[in-house]
Amino acid sequence: MANQAYRGTATSVPPLKAVSMLLGGTITLLQKSLNAQEERRFEEAHEHLMKATAILRGLSHNLDFTKGGAVAERMFQTYNALILASLRAYGRPQARESFRRIIAGLTELREAWEFVDATLRSSKARPADSARTG
Repeated sequence: MANQAYRGTATSVPPLKAVSMLLGGTITLLQKSLNAQEERRFEEAHEHLMKATAILRGLSHNLDFTKGGAVAERMFQTYNALILASLRAYGRPQARESFRRIIAGLTELREAWEFVDATLRSSKARPADSARTG
């Protein structure tokens, strides 16, 4: 299901927006997993966790190492570290704090991609604007 969401998002919106949306979905799923864990609904918590890690796995497997080089390699490592941290945190006594740190990292990553997207869009808009005023 998460892979279907990834494929659908990847074909219907610009790539940077898709990454931002998928990271947002991952954050939501991890929050739901934590809430379900705390309410002792472990099967539901596990399902949310598996969906969240599937999204991160999909993101890591769709990196272009030829074009992305060192950045793609770093993103691959980051996504995999987030997956492992999420799996290790599940069901542990310190799960709330661990999930909080993971979610904070994902939020920062999402905001970074949103900044890149906004910067690229504004730089593409400038040449057209300056041509009209010149």
